[in-house]
Amino acid sequence: MNTFEKLQLLKSGKMTAEQNVKQFLAAVEKDDQRGKKINAFIAMNPSVLGDARRVDEKIKKGKAGRLAGLVVAVKSNISVLGLKTSCASKVLENYFGSYDATVIKKIREEDGIIIGMTNMDEFACGSSGETSAFGATQNPAALGKIPGGSSSGSAASVAAGFCDLSLGTDTGGSIRNPASHCSVVGVKPSYASVSRYGLIDLSMSLDQIGTFSKDVYGSALLLDVIRGKDAKDSISQDSKRLNLDNLGKTGKNITVGVLDLKISDDRIKKLIDLKIDTVCKKYGWKIKKIKIDFIDLAVETYYPLVYVEFFSGTRKFNGRLFGKKIEDHAGVEVLRRILGGSEITKAEFGGRYYNRALKAKRIFGNEFAKVFKDVDCVIIPTVPRLPHKIGEKISVEDMYKYDALTIPSNLAGNCSLSVPAGKIDNIPVGLQVICDVFQDEKMFGVASTIEKLN
Repeated sequence: MNTFEKLQLLKSGKMTAEQNVKQFLAAVEKDDQRGKKINAFIAMNPSVLGDARRVDEKIKKGKAGRLAGLVVAVKSNISVLGLKTSCASKVLENYFGSYDATVIKKIREEDGIIIGMTNMDEFACGSSGETSAFGATQNPAALGKIPGGSSSGSAASVAAGFCDLSLGTDTGGSIRNPASHCSVVGVKPSYASVSRYGLIDLSMSLDQIGTFSKDVYGSALLLDVIRGKDAKDSISQDSKRLNLDNLGKTGKNITVGVLDLKISDDRIKKLIDLKIDTVCKKYGWKIKKIKIDFIDLAVETYYPLVYVEFFSGTRKFNGRLFGKKIEDHAGVEVLRRILGGSEITKAEFGGRYYNRALKAKRIFGNEFAKVFKDVDCVIIPTVPRLPHKIGEKISVEDMYKYDALTIPSNLAGNCSLSVPAGKIDNIPVGLQVICDVFQDEKMFGVASTIEKLN
């Protein structure tokens, strides 16, 4: 059952919100909590059934909102009143959200039901879902393999059937990467289109809250609910509502930009190229070969920004203001980024490396802006390699390369999403659709059209 069909059942009363919640709770109890088979959740919402009953009363009166009983899981770095907002770290393991983040407030206003807080890479530092202080998340679509990160539990909870929708955060691919590995839809919206008030961020100039779902419609619906200007987030901007009725009705006048990429697994490139050729032939879309200068320097540009901004943001975790002292209780990857940020910001460097990275970031924005004068979207693989086995030792450099194809969109501020494209050796592979800033509706239209081929 797709998201639209589920929503119609709930609004018509043929399924109650309470029934919807109970079936998910049973699945979580069976496959996530007991024996930690998936380990997608860190904390559950003890009031979830009461919340569902209140929504059912609103549905009966014809006053329910746009989400009307759909169940939403939330990444553990987004504040939810009364629920553990731990960032999957021992540093904040006993910290409970003291308020609802703006995105949570909007979900509640539209009668979405929060089921619990999902597992993640600690403080969003990671690309595999293995750095959580509460154990790695399993990949429901390929057991034994990493689910991707840092929004590992949010992707896994949707893929495993523990919720209808979920929220994640994307700094350099942290939504699209696990969406690709877990065979779900994952969206990084345009930068500044969603309020980050209530987010414990990794990198303020890159982070964006986004959505997961099993289909494009679900992600578009949830994004349309949470987006918009917020007085509590000065960088947030207004944008027009998404026309969900137009999904999948993208016409023939679409030009797809393709890059001549060299990636480590040629099978992935062949699969995505075949998908592009198939959709373009079926719908009469044009293909245009494009070049984006300096795209091979995306990783090198990204990490100085992340290291410095993360180091700055973690100074409040000193054991007095919030939780425990981060240097004494965090894991290796968190400490690596704190140390890196500390070194880069030392006086002898005078901000040189951080400022150069910011200049390079602006270049990426300009390069993409030029490309989108000639094409409607760019389609590339989401991740350049298949996921490794949980616990397998790989180099830091190889781990960081998981995000090599997703980082450019964060640097440019574009909207982009991952949609399932097929499988290699029975392991999911995602296709990434990238559109210009605030062209999210066009992105969803292209992705929904591609989804029809699956």
